Amino acid sequence: MYGAVIHAPGDVRYEERPEPEVLEPTDAVIRVTAACVCGSDLWRYRGIAPVTKPTPIGHEYCGVVEAVGDAVTSVKPGDFVVGGFNPCDNTCAACRKGATANCLNAAHYDGCQAERLRVPLADGTLVATPGMPDEDLIPSILTLSDVMCTGWHAAVSAGVGPDTTVAVVGDGAVGLCAVLAAVQLGAPTVIAMSRHEARQKVATAFGATHIVAERDEAGIAAIQALTEGIGADCVLECVGTEEARLQAAGAVRVGGTIGLVGVPHGDLPVERFFWKNIGIKGGPANCRAYLPHLLDLVLSRTINPGLVFDLELPLSEIAEAYAAMDTRRAIKSLVRPNAEVD
Repeated sequence: MYGAVIHAPGDVRYEERPEPEVLEPTDAVIRVTAACVCGSDLWRYRGIAPVTKPTPIGHEYCGVVEAVGDAVTSVKPGDFVVGGFNPCDNTCAACRKGATANCLNAAHYDGCQAERLRVPLADGTLVATPGMPDEDLIPSILTLSDVMCTGWHAAVSAGVGPDTTVAVVGDGAVGLCAVLAAVQLGAPTVIAMSRHEARQKVATAFGATHIVAERDEAGIAAIQALTEGIGADCVLECVGTEEARLQAAGAVRVGGTIGLVGVPHGDLPVERFFWKNIGIKGGPANCRAYLPHLLDLVLSRTINPGLVFDLELPLSEIAEAYAAMDTRRAIKSLVRPNAEVD
């Protein structure tokens, strides 16, 4: 089979890889229908995170089960499934508390941007749809592997609800999904911080009530002007850079909460958080805990997070999928591993 392999910064290749097999009785092998490039993949692509050797890449997928181990009971060959980016058994003490991102028996994928994929802990990780979903729902189902769950996690972590004002720092796919999550959780005021027209349009389609294009002190002032001069109750930080965290720290009101889901790079301004009584909560999304509810919202067409995909390519063009996101020519790239290629 073929899959994506990162060799060095800026160097992702479409290469032949070994066929995945059922290695443990808890495994499943799926034929990947759709995968995608994540903003966190770009840390390695940009050389910010190290690439020490050629490594299969990608952690978002949905597809059809082809084989299962003897211990797998919740899915079977022929089922259409989606799984979170963080495989879990969904039965350990942490998972039972909803902390599925921190499963005590957690496992990892060997690169999901591929034609086929071995899924460890299949019973705990995979959620099947009731029959084959409509083709137009595939992009939205794919977002549940990471970005929609991560945006939801930001909103839940920050305590978003019907009486809260929300500001979202970051207009990538996670930030846009965080806007959608905040709206679904009932926030009457949702402010998207974005300077890019295409992303502003998606944020508006997802229900953002205001767009703030300014950054730094001007951005903070714009948010304060919309929030009685004190800042937002909940700020969802969906980037991970030190600059984004400083923006979040300035945008949140005294006694407010920051939902932190951007993969961390740089320091946190802890002293500023202390003196303003700011709460901080977040981390990697508990995808498996959120998947059933979010899948219901997608299948009922209540939400359409697939709008974050504005570029679709066959997996053979994975280099362009990365380059387009790196240069912000695309919000998020969807790839079809088993697409017919001329």
